[in-house]
Amino acid sequence: MFALTFLGTSASVPSAERNHPALLVEAAGKRVLVDCGEGTQRQLLRSGAGFRRLDRILLTHAHLDHVLGIPGLFSTLGLRQTSEAMTIHGGEGTLDLVTRMLAGLWGAGRAPIAVEFAALTEGQVIDAGEFTIGCFPVRHRDTDSFGFVFQSPARRHLRPDRLIALGVPDGPLRGELAAGRPIVLANRTIDPEDVLGPPSGGSKLVVIGDTETTEGLSQYVAGADTLVIEATFLDRDAPTARSYGHLTAAEAASFAATNKVGQLVLTHMSGRYEDAEILAEAAGIFPNTRIAADFDRIVV
Repeated sequence: MFALTFLGTSASVPSAERNHPALLVEAAGKRVLVDCGEGTQRQLLRSGAGFRRLDRILLTHAHLDHVLGIPGLFSTLGLRQTSEAMTIHGGEGTLDLVTRMLAGLWGAGRAPIAVEFAALTEGQVIDAGEFTIGCFPVRHRDTDSFGFVFQSPARRHLRPDRLIALGVPDGPLRGELAAGRPIVLANRTIDPEDVLGPPSGGSKLVVIGDTETTEGLSQYVAGADTLVIEATFLDRDAPTARSYGHLTAAEAASFAATNKVGQLVLTHMSGRYEDAEILAEAAGIFPNTRIAADFDRIVV
């Protein structure tokens, strides 16, 4: 299960209601920030999420509306004397920009907190045990952009009726079967397959930042429970969307429908449109669509 808190949902120009892009993802006691737009540290406070256990940032790309919140956040964490190192994941060009930004403020290698930089390449980024995070390349103008897949595995649970029928008592023997190991009971072997039900549960969340096309992305998105993706323009302004390297709401919705996702959440909203306009265009193609607002919380 993944808990999402939208800390910033605007396009490149913020508004009184929408901050620059940032998304907090929480799972299995871990907290990951996807992008860190200007003002993210205050959004963390206003949302009630705070700073504790925040030690990892995934950056979709290097445009300033997605990274300018890092120095302020680091400064505050330094004043709070946090002992944890922050790991920043991003494309090589993105990390180069962030490194130079931090060095320009505090000198090379002298940020207020310990920082580690991890360059992204397609594939697995993190294996946290209870869930994994993978990344994949995304096309957005001249940047080395990435999208992210958060996935928790489906699990097989013990069937009480089969345990009772086979006479397996409560206790460690059931734990062995749940872990996939056979047991010996009354001179007979009981295999996990005898008592385990079919796989169930598991969640797939895909987060895509700015992108000029969905071409080639289906292999990463197909079957996702929730897709978070930008919809900066409406279809009537598709030529403008192309020139700025963004999607329209109709394109995002068509992409969700084609790939049979469970829920579509649109973000990176432009102030030129009303939310109702954007929702109407997308929901006409993919009904289970919602427009993200700052401080919205969604559980996947």
